[in-house]
Amino acid sequence: MAKVLMKGNEALAEAALAAGCRFYAGYPITPQTEILEYLSWRMDEVGGVFIQAESELAGVNMVMGASAAGARALTTSAGPGFTLKQEGISYLAASDLPAVIVDVMRIGSGLGDIAQGQGDYWQLTRGGGHGDYRTIVLAPASVQENADLAALAFDLAEKYRHPVLIASDAAIGQMIEAVEIPEFREHDINKYDWSIKGCKDGDKHKKIQNVYYDDPNYETYLSDKYAQMEAEEQRYESIDVEDAEIVLVAYGVSSRMATEAVEMGREAGVKIGLIRPITLYPFPVNAFEEAKEAKAFMTVEMNILGQMVDDVKLATGGSKPVKKFGSIFALPESEDILASAKEFLDTVKEGK
Repeated sequence: MAKVLMKGNEALAEAALAAGCRFYAGYPITPQTEILEYLSWRMDEVGGVFIQAESELAGVNMVMGASAAGARALTTSAGPGFTLKQEGISYLAASDLPAVIVDVMRIGSGLGDIAQGQGDYWQLTRGGGHGDYRTIVLAPASVQENADLAALAFDLAEKYRHPVLIASDAAIGQMIEAVEIPEFREHDINKYDWSIKGCKDGDKHKKIQNVYYDDPNYETYLSDKYAQMEAEEQRYESIDVEDAEIVLVAYGVSSRMATEAVEMGREAGVKIGLIRPITLYPFPVNAFEEAKEAKAFMTVEMNILGQMVDDVKLATGGSKPVKKFGSIFALPESEDILASAKEFLDTVKEGK
């Protein structure tokens, strides 16, 4: 398919259709409303079902019903709307049901504001709802990755019978870039024997439930599922990390400025590199094995608390200093990232 100019949110929506998604239920909230608007007319063209639900929780619960019937189902939101979906995501995980949920992140706690932000990291990567679960989290850094990871998300959701989250952000969702949408493929709603089908007289009734209380092997099943995710689904991009003395760690829109900071640093003779997690969970710990010369790591993220710092510390075994750079109020500037990285590296070398 030829490349076309598309907004990030619309590219994600079109790629979901190309992946065989034929059910969408959601609720408008900036900065993801273009996904809902796009699918409101495009879903009808491909023979699918579009529902503007009465609330975020209603939307994710409708997705759970469609998924139980075997459909590839999608819901999207942002900030406080994503928070309201957590009960449904928890139930999807408990029911071993695949679905794709998109969070186009925005700034701040509570209602926050509509500008880009990366303050949902903990909620995305630590389960979010009640109970004992985690979800694969994919983090696009371009319009093309919005499309590519949307297609991948449905495959991963069905591979593990588990909800998959896409951690986009307002900048990625609103920007316009050239994108090639993956080839269209149809999804067979009757493909899986676990999905609910109509029954004839005498047939055994099928049901979807949390089997925790009925199956003594369920704990092992879940432990094995998460272990497989962590072993097989780590995705990342590494830039100049092999000889880097300081390594940036950034995802989403922040990684774009961090990449430029690495280019600027290398031109100035600074041994700096970048690890860009494409999966926020499982966190790409394998990437840090390549950074053998690193004396320090610095996350670049748009939040106050440095929410990714703990995962970097875990990935490095707590053996190297880690700090956070960034603000909730503005995109990080490449020059400022580089200056902060150099200052931090000098401090580490001096043993301060």
